[in-house]
Amino acid sequence: MTTLSIHLRSLLLFVVMTALSVQSHAMAADIPMVQDSTLVKEFKGKVLGETTGEPLVFATLTVKGSNISTITNAEGDFSLKVPLEMAESDLVVSFLGYKPKTVNLSRFTRNGNTIYLTPATIALEEVSVSTPKSALELVKTMIRKRGDVAIKDPVKMTAFYRETIKKRRRDASLSEAVVNIYKQPNLNSRNDIITLYKSRKSTNYNRLDTVSVKLQGGPYTPLNLDIMKYPENIFTDDMIGGYRFSFDNPTEINNRLVYVVNFEQSPNVIDPLYYGKLYIDMNSYALVSAVFNLNVENRDLVSALLVKKRPARTEVYFTNASYRVDYRIKDGLWYYGYSNVQLAVVVNKKGKLFNSKYYLNSEMAVTDWEAYDDDKRIRNRERLRPTVILSDEASGFSDPDFWGPYNVIEPEKSIESAIKKIQRQLEKGDSAP
Repeated sequence: MTTLSIHLRSLLLFVVMTALSVQSHAMAADIPMVQDSTLVKEFKGKVLGETTGEPLVFATLTVKGSNISTITNAEGDFSLKVPLEMAESDLVVSFLGYKPKTVNLSRFTRNGNTIYLTPATIALEEVSVSTPKSALELVKTMIRKRGDVAIKDPVKMTAFYRETIKKRRRDASLSEAVVNIYKQPNLNSRNDIITLYKSRKSTNYNRLDTVSVKLQGGPYTPLNLDIMKYPENIFTDDMIGGYRFSFDNPTEINNRLVYVVNFEQSPNVIDPLYYGKLYIDMNSYALVSAVFNLNVENRDLVSALLVKKRPARTEVYFTNASYRVDYRIKDGLWYYGYSNVQLAVVVNKKGKLFNSKYYLNSEMAVTDWEAYDDDKRIRNRERLRPTVILSDEASGFSDPDFWGPYNVIEPEKSIESAIKKIQRQLEKGDSAP
């Protein structure tokens, strides 16, 4: 395995596939996965860039005045479910580097809705700060300054994590957890530690057919997307030469001027690398956000990287691997705030006429953080393993008092919505004697 492949493996979400036994298939409880369909209205469609017509991955759709929202997948598709009484509310659609758009849901049909967003660009000559001489130099400066612009001391973060597996468009497995992240400063050589606070899961084995698909890595996978803490996962000294960098039009994010840098794999590189955009703050050179994909053209190499285990006589290949990481600022210092991984995998089992396509998603959002004494060591038995499979660790639908009276995972709602629903329970836990 090459050096590039070793670094890639530390970032990727491993897929574990095993044959599903007939016994477990028959005994599986069919836990309800969504709300009563008579009480909600569902809208489906696409979000596209107006000038390019390309799908916008990870675009956010939020029902105005509520905590109901969702994001687009790797094809720019969305599925939004709202209560019937909100079926004529305003929907706000937003995406990095684009002007937000408000559309009333009364204009939508059930399927086939297309929303176009207009780029919010700023000409370089309008920017008052000096422009770096090259996009590559800007990226190197971003990495070099990553210790200057970020939180300086270890912190304990509370985060909400969710992973989902869909067979085609139907939910097959859902897991959610509240975790504690013991986060080290960017330049500290010690890795971050995660402990599990609460978790729950729901699995519909009838939809998994004859192959059980699991995600290995759990909350560590989105955490490893923290490029400012782990730049070696993408931009090591030996890997950065495998990319081509170029400037895109600058933009604004949260009223801050931002450089936009495109990067893609050089044609002479064999190992699969990434392509996408970096959004870099013009004043501090801090990374504000990154949205990128893995090059999945070489099916065999990508499968070897992402698939940890597969049943015999089964071919597995990926049609998409998308990633996003966002940072937030507090008191002038930046910190990891949110990340998301989306995978699309095709499973061909010999002897079967049709293949199966799975969509896998892993996302995590930080809800709060506070300083902690780094001298207090976290015992090994309390730590989640970097190879954890959360669906094996999660405790089903235990502790209904924590998750609330509606003890059902609602996969179409955004992770931010879920955070708000349990925030009061987190606060109660902190204040308990």
